[in-house]
Amino acid sequence: MRPEDLRAEIPALERGVYFNTGASGPSPRRVVSAASDVLEHHEYVAPVEEGAYPAAYETFEETREVVADFLGAAPDEIALTDSTADGIARVAAALDWEPGDVVVRTDLEHSAGVVPWWNLRDRGVEVRVLDTEAGRIDLDALADAVADARLLCLNSITWNYGTRLPIADVVEISHDHDTLVLVDAVQSPGQTPVDVREWGADFVAAAGHKWLLGPWGAGFLYVDRSVADGLTPGVAGYRSVADPGADDLELKAGAPRLEVGTTSPAPYRGLIAAIETVEAVGYDTITGRIERLTDRLKEGLGDRLLGPREYESGLVTFDAADPEGLVERLAEEGVHVRSLPYPDAVRASVHVFNTAGDVDALLDAL
Repeated sequence: MRPEDLRAEIPALERGVYFNTGASGPSPRRVVSAASDVLEHHEYVAPVEEGAYPAAYETFEETREVVADFLGAAPDEIALTDSTADGIARVAAALDWEPGDVVVRTDLEHSAGVVPWWNLRDRGVEVRVLDTEAGRIDLDALADAVADARLLCLNSITWNYGTRLPIADVVEISHDHDTLVLVDAVQSPGQTPVDVREWGADFVAAAGHKWLLGPWGAGFLYVDRSVADGLTPGVAGYRSVADPGADDLELKAGAPRLEVGTTSPAPYRGLIAAIETVEAVGYDTITGRIERLTDRLKEGLGDRLLGPREYESGLVTFDAADPEGLVERLAEEGVHVRSLPYPDAVRASVHVFNTAGDVDALLDAL
C-alpha cells in the first residue's frame, strides 16, 4: 500500500492537517469497517449461531497470535488489555510488593507510567525518579538508580521529546542488578519496528490507537514467560484461570492470566486490521517518509526545535511563547498539534500519511 492510498482511506484528514498521532491516530476506513463488521456479527448473528462467547474468544485468540507475531513474541506472552495505561497498571497490581521495594521511573514518563507507582505509596514502595536531560538518559546514573530497585519503568520513544531510548542497553544494565524492566512502548509500534526479543525487557505495554491507527480500546501487554508465571493478578476473573468451572482453580499459564472478563471483540478486530495495514505499507516506507518529513519540519523550525535535530521518531517538539494559545490558533486555521506540560512547548506528530504540503501548512501557520 502506498502512503497516498492510506491517506485517501482516512476520513479525518479531509477535515484538516493532522499532526497529533502521538496522542491518537486517525483510523482508515478498513480498520473501522473491520471493527464494525465483527460487532454486527457478534450482536446480530453469533448469539444464535456459534454463540456470543465463542465468537468473541475466536477474535481474542486471533488477536493474540497477530500481536505476538508483530512483536516477535509467543502468543502466551501476550495479554489483551484496554490501553497502555491498563497494561502498566495490571503489572503494578500483579507483583508481590513488599515495604522498602523501589520502583525507578524517568522524569519523562507519561502519567500512564507515573500513577500506578504512586498508587503503591501505602504499601511502603519507594518511587525513585531518574532525572534526564532533553530526553536523554545517562546510563551511569541509571545504573546507580536501579542498583537496589525492584522495577524500572520507561518509554521506548519519549512522548515529550521524541528521543529514542537505548532499551536493550537499559535492560542489560537493569538485569545486571536483578531489576525488572517495564517499557511503555506506545509511541513505537506503527512508526518503527518492535522486536521484544531484541529489547529483552520483562514487560512491554502498548496500544493500537496511536501510530498503528487502530480503534480505542485495544491494548496489548507483552510479559516474558519466565516472569509471567510468577505473577498473581491484582484483579482476577474467568479469563484469568485455566478452567473457570473447576473445583480447584488454577491461573492460566503466561500473560493471559492478567486478562479478566467480558469485553467487546470489536476493538481487537480493528487492531488486527490496523496491524495488517501497517504491514501493507511497510516499515521501510513508513520510517523513510517520516524521516524526510520531520527533516523538512525541523529545518523550517530552526532554533525553535527542542528535540533531536537528527531523525529518531516522528515526534517533533518546539518552543512557543504560549503553547496552549498557539495550539488553539493553529486549530482555527485547520492545523492540529498539541501542547505539552513539560517541557512547556508544542508537539507535532508526523506520520506516513502526512505530506510535504502538510508540513509547509504548519510552517506557514507558524
